[in-house]
Amino acid sequence: MYLTVNDTRLFFDTAGPGLRPRNGVLDEVPTLLILHGGPGSDHSAVKAPLLPLADRYQLVWIDHRGNGRSAHSDPSHWTLDQWADDVKAFCDTLGIVKPIVLGQSFGGTVAQAYGAKYPDHAGKLIISSIGARWDFELSMKRFAERGGAEAERVARNFWGRMDPDDIIEYREVCLPLYAATASIEDARRMVLNKVDVMRHFLSPEGFFQHMDLRASLAAITCPTLVLAGREDPVIPWELSEELSASLTASSTPADRRFVCMDGCGHGIWRDRPEPSIALLRAFVDG
Repeated sequence: MYLTVNDTRLFFDTAGPGLRPRNGVLDEVPTLLILHGGPGSDHSAVKAPLLPLADRYQLVWIDHRGNGRSAHSDPSHWTLDQWADDVKAFCDTLGIVKPIVLGQSFGGTVAQAYGAKYPDHAGKLIISSIGARWDFELSMKRFAERGGAEAERVARNFWGRMDPDDIIEYREVCLPLYAATASIEDARRMVLNKVDVMRHFLSPEGFFQHMDLRASLAAITCPTLVLAGREDPVIPWELSEELSASLTASSTPADRRFVCMDGCGHGIWRDRPEPSIALLRAFVDG
C-alpha cells in the first residue's frame, strides 16, 4: 500500500486490526510503527521476526523515503530531519495517535531524531542496535573479533571508501557476522537494496560516520527502551549503552531501560526470538 506524505509516496504494510472485539465492545490496541534499517533497503528484514507481535498489537511497517518500495525521491531529501518529519506526517495522515515507534539500526537513528524533534508525538520508543554516534575503530575491532583479520580488512574497505567491489565483498563476508548464531540468508534474499541511498548516508562523506546525536536526546520525553546485542560487530553494544545514558539527561521523568542481550548480534530477535518478543511485549504493555 502507498500513502502520499510530505510530497512523496511511502510504501507501508500492516498486520493485525487496530480495533478488536472483546466482551461485546471494540477495544483499541497499541499501534507499533516499525522503522527498518539500512538505509537503502526495505522493511523485509524486520517483518517475519516481529510478526508474532501482531497477536496483541497492530503492526505497521514503512519503507523510508527513497528506500525499498517507496518513491526514490531527490537525494537532497535523504536527510535524518526529513525522515523524522515523514514518520510524524505518516502517523498524522493515518490518524495513528501515540504510536509505539520501533527503530532497528538506521531506523533507530530516525527514531532518535523523530523523538527529539516531536517529543509529545510518540507513546513510547524502542531503539534497537544503534548508537547516538558511531565509532569506526571500535566497530573494526569487533569485526576482527567475530571474523578475524579478513573480516576486519573487508569492513575497513567498505566503511573507508565504499566502492562497488567493497560493497559486494562486505555483503558476502561481513553481513553474515551481524547475527551471532542465526542465519540471515532468507532476509538477505528478500531485501530490496538501493545502493545510492546507502552510500549517500553511510559513506565516509555521509552523515552517519560523523553524527553525534547525544546532546539532542535530552529532548525525548516518552518511555524509551534501548536494545543491544553483545555480539553485534557493526554497532558495538557500548554505543547503545551510551545512547541510553544520554536519554537520562531529560528534565521529564520517564521510563528509560537499556537491555544488552548475550548471544545476540545486530537485532536481538534474530538470535533469541522468544525472549526478545517477550521483552518487547513487557515494555509495550508496561
